[in-house]
Amino acid sequence: MSITTNLQLVRQNIPSGVRLVAVSKFHQNESIEEAYDLGQRIFGESRVQELTAKNEQLPNDIEWHFIGHLQTNKIKYITPFVSMIHAVDSERLLSEINQSAQKSNRVISCLLQIHIAQEDTKYGFSIDECTEFVTSGRWKNLENIEIAGLMGMATLTDNTEQVRNEFRSLRNLFLELKSTTFQENNYFCELSMGMSDDYRLAIEEGSTLVRIGSTIFGTRNY
Repeated sequence: MSITTNLQLVRQNIPSGVRLVAVSKFHQNESIEEAYDLGQRIFGESRVQELTAKNEQLPNDIEWHFIGHLQTNKIKYITPFVSMIHAVDSERLLSEINQSAQKSNRVISCLLQIHIAQEDTKYGFSIDECTEFVTSGRWKNLENIEIAGLMGMATLTDNTEQVRNEFRSLRNLFLELKSTTFQENNYFCELSMGMSDDYRLAIEEGSTLVRIGSTIFGTRNY
């Protein structure tokens, strides 16, 4: 099926209040433009060099989200334009983003990545680490970032109950922080979880941002 048909089908499964991040990494500009022509504005990339090239070549009203593991030495290349960074997996990375954003005179929305999967290859804060960092208040000194919510990736498994439980643990942490530390912060409102294989489960468990690539664009051209 075409990108147009795929995108329309995905949208039918996404309720109001949930935003779609079309994961365009490794896909050509023409594919992104096809989705753009259908009104899609949020696109997700995971490689800095690819993202900066696409930002220069594609319409300037695209809202770029960086969704991959971000190396500190490459932050400076995306802070002038990126809308949101999903996978902030350490306090050090958050601090580095703040410093770079300050140089660009911008405030950047960031999501704290929480390690919820039963896989060592995934990055992120543990729930305890996140709770300690957030309740410590150290983030309040970072004036050029906003902690807009949490992000997580479930285990790659056919066990839907395990995936649901992992998403639920992330939602519970989000709700706890929302009702306590971030009670007065309206910008703490995003829960980024769910990809092509599990986004429907993620939506059922409270996701506000779903990251969908292959279901829309097909097999990636690496």
